[in-house]
Amino acid sequence: MDIRLLESSDAKSYWDLRLEALKNNPEAFSSSYEEAIKRDSPVETVLKNLSSEGTFTFGAFNDKELIGVVTLVQESTSKLHHRANIFAMYVSSKFRGLGVGKALISAVINHAKSIETIEKINLEVITTNDTARNLYTEMGFKTYGLEERALKIKNEYYDSEYMVLFLKK
Repeated sequence: MDIRLLESSDAKSYWDLRLEALKNNPEAFSSSYEEAIKRDSPVETVLKNLSSEGTFTFGAFNDKELIGVVTLVQESTSKLHHRANIFAMYVSSKFRGLGVGKALISAVINHAKSIETIEKINLEVITTNDTARNLYTEMGFKTYGLEERALKIKNEYYDSEYMVLFLKK
């Protein structure tokens, strides 16, 4: 397995994996598969996101196949520049339980530590996703809040847990 920052040549693979994520785990993302497939020029949007300042998307590769992703976004305004957020964490179902998620989160944490201005990393996770919650806890994240009924899919609600990892005290 290889973990690296995604490049423009990875945009199509990223989009394909994103669609898989939205289809297989709709409760884990605020976007829906149905909305995503209607987007105009989605790969071009991915290309733009991959080159955005303060945005770092890591991919896990098995041979040359993209099997997992996670994005770290540093806040851009002066009062929030000490914060970064984790978004869009996903590991393809056939590669779960092999340490891919841990490797991706480790890469993100290490990258954030290399940026002097980042003092903490925030993330949001659906409370029913025990595997992800346990991983984040294992990696040092602590819960600081809960939003009840954060997502509604059809007639089912999902709560979100907010977690933080302080890199500097």
